Amino acid sequence: MRHEASRRPRVVGELARPVFFVGFMGAGKTSVARRLARTCGVASVDMDTYLERREGKRVKEIFAQAGEDGFRAIETDVLRELAGKEPLLVSCGGGVVKRDENRAILRDAGFVVYLKVTADEAKSRISDTSTRPLFQDLDVARKTSEERLPLYAEVADLTIDTAGKNVATIAREVQSALEKEGILCLQRK
Repeated sequence: MRHEASRRPRVVGELARPVFFVGFMGAGKTSVARRLARTCGVASVDMDTYLERREGKRVKEIFAQAGEDGFRAIETDVLRELAGKEPLLVSCGGGVVKRDENRAILRDAGFVVYLKVTADEAKSRISDTSTRPLFQDLDVARKTSEERLPLYAEVADLTIDTAGKNVATIAREVQSALEKEGILCLQRK
């Protein structure tokens, strides 16, 4: 079986523009971007991980030291930086849409995929909610999710309802849409 797989043509993809994944935490942004990156031979980055490496601190430490406004300022700087790089798949933090400036960067710099999920479904997907302060109180998570819905919709070029779908299915839907839009070009080598 392994031998046969090595004979399959390797897929090499190219992105015409950056692709930004937005949505509430637990929507599958990072998982879908990684799956798509592997399948299509393109680069992906998780914005929060990139931000943590760049700053040398965890997101929760930045929040604790600089507050939400301080974190959001760094997040905007990182978003601008990633938007200016060679096009790649970027999984954004759930709150990236809160700032007007970020929504403008998302709209102007790339193609935005909104992975839609309810707070209840998101909670069921997250195995360890201790790293997700919003999920310490499901009512707060629901309220936050509802507040962000119009902001996600505002920036979205493509909206995919993730309810009841696995990562592979969502990644295939995104891939198909990106190819149709001319954002993703694939070559078999």
